[in-house]
Amino acid sequence: MIHFKKTEWKHLAKPVSEHKRMVTAKVWVLKKHFEGFPKTSDFDLKKIELPNLKDGELLLESVFLSVDPYMRPYSRRDMKEGDIMIGTQVARIVESKNPAFTVGDFVVARSGWRTHFISDGKDLQLLPSSWPESLPKSLALGTVGMPGLTAYFGLLEVCKIKPGETVLVNAAAGAVGSVVGQLAKIGGCKVVGCAGSDDKVAYLKEIGFDEAFNYKTVTSLDEALRKASPDGYDCFFDNVGGEFASIAISHMRKYGRIAVCGAISQYNDSVPQKGAYIQIPMIFKELRMEGFIVSRWNNRWEEGLKALLKWVVEGKVKYHEQVTEGFENMPMAFIGMLKGENLGKAVVKV
Repeated sequence: MIHFKKTEWKHLAKPVSEHKRMVTAKVWVLKKHFEGFPKTSDFDLKKIELPNLKDGELLLESVFLSVDPYMRPYSRRDMKEGDIMIGTQVARIVESKNPAFTVGDFVVARSGWRTHFISDGKDLQLLPSSWPESLPKSLALGTVGMPGLTAYFGLLEVCKIKPGETVLVNAAAGAVGSVVGQLAKIGGCKVVGCAGSDDKVAYLKEIGFDEAFNYKTVTSLDEALRKASPDGYDCFFDNVGGEFASIAISHMRKYGRIAVCGAISQYNDSVPQKGAYIQIPMIFKELRMEGFIVSRWNNRWEEGLKALLKWVVEGKVKYHEQVTEGFENMPMAFIGMLKGENLGKAVVKV
């Protein structure tokens, strides 16, 4: 568990001196589109001089940055070579010419891989005022942020879980999967999770999963799924896709629901995988499979964050963070996360 002492934040809360000074931001750019697995040589570290603030603007300093699986497929879809890498951060306001924001406040921003940046405030989300001092602010990028909300809305709105049902989740020790399992337990379900190491499996048991197995060491995935829940699964929260998903579908119960959240097993393929055909089990078991992106519920984020923060504070939802120190290590943290080296949410502390 990662906890930061109050003293660690003290040095961050000092206001900047009044005289004007040029701020140099460090940024990571996408030097070359990823071919297969990302490499450190695909990124370039650059420096940018930031202008002085205009009225209505504020200067922010990134404190924690997020590395997430979505960055891999989205970089191909939304970015050009030479663009600053996409992503979110928890940032501290160091200078403000916007009356809505105070120096020293912390916000969540979507400004990409940068140490400093200027904003007009429209794209910023203040940390809730009820955020306890003892809680790491980095959780706003994980359990009490986008990954937590992905678990929350995916389970409630896509899977529509009911008490007494059995829920299967893969990549279960990751930022989203670990919250999925715990929320399903709060919702009165039996939960089966799978992950890629024995340490991760032990962690899943520790946070309340009923059954958990290491998909890399089982002799048969089909057999492992049957053994974990002989009666099958009502809900399957899929973060992985590929072969795992095609085998899991055959273990669904009648009228089962499948929430397709991610496909990390396929993000780094240069040649698309040829998968099994799923129509027959879909028809005979009358299954419902739905892909989703969490931004669909943007108008309900406050509701979701409030619920997640409450459960974390009450100890009903536990968290683990994989913290990499140093902005210069962003690419390494990103690549490590795609390789499954993280337990819980992967973040970078600047």
